[in-house]
Amino acid sequence: MKLRIDIITLFPELIRCFAETAIVKRAQDRGLVFIKAYNLRAFSSDRYRTVDDYPYGGGPGMVLKPEPISRAVEFIKGVTHSQPRVLITSPQGRVFNQSLAETLSLCPHIILVCGRYQGIDQRVIELCQGEEISVGDYVLSGGELPAMIVAEAITRLVPEVLGDEESIHFDSFYDRILGPPQYTRPRIFEGRAVPEVLTSGNHSLIEEWRRKKALQKTRLVRPDLLDKLSDEVIHEW
Repeated sequence: MKLRIDIITLFPELIRCFAETAIVKRAQDRGLVFIKAYNLRAFSSDRYRTVDDYPYGGGPGMVLKPEPISRAVEFIKGVTHSQPRVLITSPQGRVFNQSLAETLSLCPHIILVCGRYQGIDQRVIELCQGEEISVGDYVLSGGELPAMIVAEAITRLVPEVLGDEESIHFDSFYDRILGPPQYTRPRIFEGRAVPEVLTSGNHSLIEEWRRKKALQKTRLVRPDLLDKLSDEVIHEW
């Protein structure tokens, strides 16, 4: 096994469904990745399995209590005998991107804590040395969807997970820009033909066309990505 991901959540059934589907399931079946969901309520100490409480200072909503999260993280560390990287899904966190996914795919063990309500008690974030990560500048009701996004993005980068390793090289963001337009059969659809260069068999011309179109699309849709690249790199493309 090259990567283990433990996910602490109030809705483990959502994670289990995700883990038993498509590429994530195939990666686990091949012994490349292991994903396990833990119900946060199982680590509550009272008869009502309480995991949240009102925020100090007042205000609407509830906050996830520190004790159940701390117990869950320590339990996982104990059974795995490891020091995993702890990630906490939060709209207040560092924005998750392909570069971070590549870095995380090299970690042998990751714990993902799914945020919910108004967030998580800051003390447990600090004590667990948790890193808050966000999947975008918007708010969801809980961190389960972000956790699944992070888990899949990392999983597909683990060596041997994809059937064709070369396909990663054609992904958007692989070269820090968007990917080019893609076409398949039929050759003509509703009067629109596939660009001739893609059927020419000339691989150098195809590569040049793809680079040009990728840059054009990035300039149109995500010019901020180009701001992060040097003029020399863009000129080489």
